[in-house]
Amino acid sequence: MTTGPSSPPTALPSAADVDRAAAVLAPVVPPTPLQRSARLSAATGLDVWLKREDLTPVRSYKVRGAFTVIAGLDAEARERGVTCASAGNHAQGVAYACARAGVRATIFLPRTTPRQKRDRVATLGGEHVEVVIAGEAYDDAASAAADFAAASGATVVPAFDHPQTVAGQGTVATEILEQSAAAGINPAAVVVPVGGAGLLAGIATVAAERAPHLRVLAAEPAGAASLAAALDADGPVDLDRVDPFVDGAAVRRIGAVTYAAVAAARRTVPLATLAVPEGLICVEMLDLYQAEGIIAEPAGALASAGLRLALDPRSGVEPLAPGSTVVCVVSGGNNDVSRYADVVERALVFEGRKHYFLVEFPQEPGALRRFLDEVLGPDDDITLFEYTKRNNRETGPALVGVELGDPASLPDLVGRMGASNLRVEKVDPDSPLFGFAL
Repeated sequence: MTTGPSSPPTALPSAADVDRAAAVLAPVVPPTPLQRSARLSAATGLDVWLKREDLTPVRSYKVRGAFTVIAGLDAEARERGVTCASAGNHAQGVAYACARAGVRATIFLPRTTPRQKRDRVATLGGEHVEVVIAGEAYDDAASAAADFAAASGATVVPAFDHPQTVAGQGTVATEILEQSAAAGINPAAVVVPVGGAGLLAGIATVAAERAPHLRVLAAEPAGAASLAAALDADGPVDLDRVDPFVDGAAVRRIGAVTYAAVAAARRTVPLATLAVPEGLICVEMLDLYQAEGIIAEPAGALASAGLRLALDPRSGVEPLAPGSTVVCVVSGGNNDVSRYADVVERALVFEGRKHYFLVEFPQEPGALRRFLDEVLGPDDDITLFEYTKRNNRETGPALVGVELGDPASLPDLVGRMGASNLRVEKVDPDSPLFGFAL
């Protein structure tokens, strides 16, 4: 990981700035619901509530920061237009704001942005928006947007690293506090999904001034933990590698403004980070859908997956008091349905239900039948069977995917494989062959 020049911001957003943003947003972004999750409450022994940011007009909280920035532009800046880079949700917020303000926008998206999000940007922005696909990750798109702004004079609407963006995102916290009071609950903690840390910075800023008792748990994808890296280095740093699966939070480097705001708030409110495995996020996505009917994108399930991780003593997080009230922010619901097959696969692997093996079968009649009868358990199923190549006439290796009826039965399966006359090699998740299977 590498460091780079980063000038600290001259003025950080305050809770008063968040209040001003709330007044700007009131006519166009209604408050999102705060709903109790019976499933998570029963599973955790806590009183868990979900802040449903997937129910904004653009199905994510990003509209709050985008609209706040664009509403603050003067006439000359509006005439020159705006630009932004986004993994998808911020782009939708900018498109929504520009369509209502009559401002032109050129929006840069990385190639990893799901088709569903691309289409939504175009629909929300209509004639006011031009979409440009640039680079493989968010940072590539950000570089392209910066170049366009320098050449055209367009104003960059930052996805997270701007005081007004942070103030807009902070309205999530003011709503949580108001809705909690109305519901007669007093949250002990809030779990916040983190990418560039704009939402975290806004929530932590409000908490520091108005609810210093509130614990803030910052949930990051394990493959893009840029906040934890920044806190360890006492400043933003570039991650050497970013896993793009959680596309709404796959940021290589958090911003200078967001880091400074989080660092300042951290002196008042207790804040801890959680590196959430992508497989656990997939498990939570499926549970949200099956139990609550919530269609969450990976970043949208990040907070509630982070809560599940926080209950594991190995997470290093101070335990939450049994029965205490916790709010998880469901940050977005812009998920491409074509991704669900991958989500299911990753969830099964994470839960230990799905495993892959290289099996050398003798090239003789009945070899596969004996494997099914003598090796596979009664509740197990073959989900993949691919010959990789034939070495000779006697044997042929195959890549075999097995879904277990019970994850605990893996040692028994491996034992039966060892007792058979087959040569078997388990394919570990870090093997290149595992990527082939997925």
